[in-house]
Amino acid sequence: MTSKSRKSPAAESDQAPVANSPTQLEIRFADAQSKLAPRRRQMIRAILDRPEEIYFLSSRELGKRFNMDAATIVRTIQVLGYDRYADFAADLRRHFVARITPYTTMQAATREKQSVADRLRQNVDKDIANLHLLKTGLDTTQVIAVAKRIHRARRVVVIGIDLAASLAHFLAYGLAVQGFDAEAPVGSAGNLIHKIKVLDSKDLVIAISFGRCLRETVEAAQRARQQGVPTFGITDSDTTPLAKYCDGYVVASIASSVFTGSYVAPMAAINTIIAACAHLHPQRTLALLRDYEKEAAAGARWYVEDGGWRMEDGG
Repeated sequence: MTSKSRKSPAAESDQAPVANSPTQLEIRFADAQSKLAPRRRQMIRAILDRPEEIYFLSSRELGKRFNMDAATIVRTIQVLGYDRYADFAADLRRHFVARITPYTTMQAATREKQSVADRLRQNVDKDIANLHLLKTGLDTTQVIAVAKRIHRARRVVVIGIDLAASLAHFLAYGLAVQGFDAEAPVGSAGNLIHKIKVLDSKDLVIAISFGRCLRETVEAAQRARQQGVPTFGITDSDTTPLAKYCDGYVVASIASSVFTGSYVAPMAAINTIIAACAHLHPQRTLALLRDYEKEAAAGARWYVEDGGWRMEDGG
């Protein structure tokens, strides 16, 4: 592939360019600036400028960062029109999602004075933290519900674009191995539109996107729902467009200091869906896997060296 045909990192990632329209938090701040003391105004401006460093802090932690007590923090956000700190934090999270880009992600990472080795360990720590969030916050009822829906579906179309395409293909493959008619369409936006057009209430659409979400993915989910097709989303927040428009969804963080984002937690979430499908009807799954095992043992699937099969060979 030549350099002219390569996509930029922003095009390959769900972290899209910054939106031009102001966020709700920016609007509230603009309206309340004249009512805020200079020091508090400076604090809110710093929060808006660097949300990636602040959106996850409690009121007490935020106060420590700006050398203010928690009560002062609460009074400040009340001037912005928020009754509770939790409401302010939710809008800050939305502001963060709306403003994050590959550039701002890398910029935030380079502000920290660390060696390359330290940054690599930090990336792994962030992956582990994302997995922990998934484990503690996983809505198993949603996962079981979509697994049941998959078992009833005539066809399953998994939508993932750019980097999320790898997740879509993995899920579709994991479902196909279990005997489900599942696919992850590739190609142009037109191809995706035609795939959705032929679906109805007997089918299922699973859409994967994060942050502000890619337009084609969201519009495909909306189009499917308008046709009466059940929809399910894999996303990273309760406030994303997929969470808003899909019938159900599972949340898995992609937070990372790498501009591509981290897909460790979404991959784990996908594995839970595949596992739920397998364990809903284990005898059916065992029968399918038994047939695959016989075919693999009799065929030429595995690499053979010196005419013999070795126990350590694997997929």
